[in-house]
Amino acid sequence: MKKWLPSIMMSLVLLLSACGNATVPTENAAGNNGATQEAKPETITYQSENGPVEAPANPKRIVGLTNAPNVLSLGGTLVGVDEWTKKNPLFTDKVKDVETVSDETLEKILALQPDLIIAGSWMKNLDKLKEIAPTVVYTWGKLDYLAQQREIGKLLNKEAEAQAWIDDFTKRAQAAGEEIKAKIGKEKTVSVFEHDAKDFYVFGNNWARGTEILYQAMGLAMPEKVKKDALGPGYYMLSLEVIPEYAGDYIVLSQRKGAENAFLNSETWKNIPAVKNNHVIVIDTEAATYSDPITLDYLLNIFKEGFLGKQ
Repeated sequence: MKKWLPSIMMSLVLLLSACGNATVPTENAAGNNGATQEAKPETITYQSENGPVEAPANPKRIVGLTNAPNVLSLGGTLVGVDEWTKKNPLFTDKVKDVETVSDETLEKILALQPDLIIAGSWMKNLDKLKEIAPTVVYTWGKLDYLAQQREIGKLLNKEAEAQAWIDDFTKRAQAAGEEIKAKIGKEKTVSVFEHDAKDFYVFGNNWARGTEILYQAMGLAMPEKVKKDALGPGYYMLSLEVIPEYAGDYIVLSQRKGAENAFLNSETWKNIPAVKNNHVIVIDTEAATYSDPITLDYLLNIFKEGFLGKQ
């Protein structure tokens, strides 16, 4: 009988050793497994201006018929974009492989297999676009430039990133505005003009061309004539003879490359005090027609240098 004891004892040792090395599920482990197995939601309900839209939580193929630059600023992946964004020099490299589309190129949009479409309320075929993919519609000017970025952040599930930029940009632009006003005087006015080969326009405080930065973020002053005629509609077309009446102490002049306007060579233009004093800051129209973070950061640097000099 004794000769079996070593074998029996060895078996018991091996059994106890195996039990000691076994992984015993704990409450924390069970909780972690549960969290790992819990699938992230594939969609979100976005509260658009036209009601709730069931949109992908992390869209991978976005068609931006409007607000495409806002999408780019948040790292969104565009597969289709409007022609204006496509030819904007600030976005050329970012959208070089992206298809140019419009609200009328439905077959082209369908072929891109988008999982999200961003469109403007003024566009055609909105009902047909909604049949292709979840479509969120925005009305130009309904939201201010900061609120618009926040909404795109919500839509792309990147609201925290959008808000971080808003907070940072607001702080930087306000600081620049205070520095500019300390240098030129709080009472000095700024006008934003734009011209093509024939016409001249003056802008209010919310029609891109850096107006949101100058008037809203920086708090620079606007001439009374501009307030009266351009603040409400956003912009106002000018006859050449009245342009000096709308000129501020400083002028931001938005120009398209190659668009010569004979008025700029006239004595009337040359005798405007801002022109005589070399207080004209020229910007590229094609790079200034949006109010997204990329454009605004670009223009903020131009304005800081234009008003304060190179730093």
